[in-house]
Amino acid sequence: MIPISVMVTGAGTTSFKVKGRFGVDKPSDFSAPLRPIVSWNLTRRCNLKCLHCYIDAGPAEAGELTTEEALRLVDQMAEVGVPLILFTGGEPLTRPDFFEIAQRARDRGIKPVLSTNGTLITPETARRLKEVGFVYVGVSLDSIDEKFHDAFRGAPGSFAAALAGIKNAIAAGLDVGLRFTVTAKNIHEAGRYVDFAASLGVRRITFYHLSAAGRAQKLPPDWWYTPEQYRQFMETLIAKARDYAGRLEIETTLAPFDGIYIALTLGNGDEQYLRFVESTGGCGRKIISIYPNGDVYPCQFIDFYKLGNVREKPLKEILTPNKLEPFIHTEKHLRGPKCSACPYKQYCKGGDRARAYYLTGDMFGDDPLCPIPTLLNKFNKELQ
Repeated sequence: MIPISVMVTGAGTTSFKVKGRFGVDKPSDFSAPLRPIVSWNLTRRCNLKCLHCYIDAGPAEAGELTTEEALRLVDQMAEVGVPLILFTGGEPLTRPDFFEIAQRARDRGIKPVLSTNGTLITPETARRLKEVGFVYVGVSLDSIDEKFHDAFRGAPGSFAAALAGIKNAIAAGLDVGLRFTVTAKNIHEAGRYVDFAASLGVRRITFYHLSAAGRAQKLPPDWWYTPEQYRQFMETLIAKARDYAGRLEIETTLAPFDGIYIALTLGNGDEQYLRFVESTGGCGRKIISIYPNGDVYPCQFIDFYKLGNVREKPLKEILTPNKLEPFIHTEKHLRGPKCSACPYKQYCKGGDRARAYYLTGDMFGDDPLCPIPTLLNKFNKELQ
């Protein structure tokens, strides 16, 4: 996760509330490899059919953790010092025992966060989320164009339902943010999207660069943005971070090279900026994922590298330095011609390993979406 607003302006909103203040001169120690944030895919069940769904959600599958197993798993997370659980899916609100599991997390001192498509957040659901103590609710909204969002999410009416859910959550006093999946089809909307989000009263936007896991593997090549589209996108985010400093924060994920871009353009390549990018973590460094059947992965997008299963071993025995080493020190394993030779590989760890795996066939190959090699000559000229 790259905190664009924090890197550009030093100001944050939700992230400061959840993690405490941090910045380029003071990296966050909120989580670590052996006490990570957990992205918990509670179920594969979902009421939408998104074109890019990394977990290929739909009907619930056999073998999902029972309520009793889930509650025991929460206790294991508390034992290893997990600071925050991101409840996701599928659509986590479709699971009947969702609030029971979330309450257990809160009772064990773990901060609960919800990642949702928003369509099921009724006023009553919003009230219960507030009562349990959810510190943040992130709602997926991939465009300000209703037709595009509904097509991308695979369900007519999903835009209107998500918007209603956002308003219900805000009305209940919840800290609400939006999640936007960045593709070549909607990247041009970024500026207007931020303005729209601010008009709703949300406090945070997370831009998810399109990964290649799950159904995203079937998307045609014209869904991937170009380096020039990327550059315009980043300049827009930088400008909007300044416009809304302290009121709405912008973050990105699945693209640590966003941090490299800022370190080079605003930080003049200063080592402090680069070290901050490295400190933000990523798959297997500050976050892990647990799938509905108890499988543990470095993150929800890397479903091809299993660390273990909580039905077979306790979580504390799965999270070991040896198992996480390829993700803590990814730069030592990179073998793609671009990433392995990049002078910034130590800091960004080669971008998204899921894109590398699914688009090149090699987990340690190049991230094809990374624009830094293309833009590097221009950056170097500007630094001279």
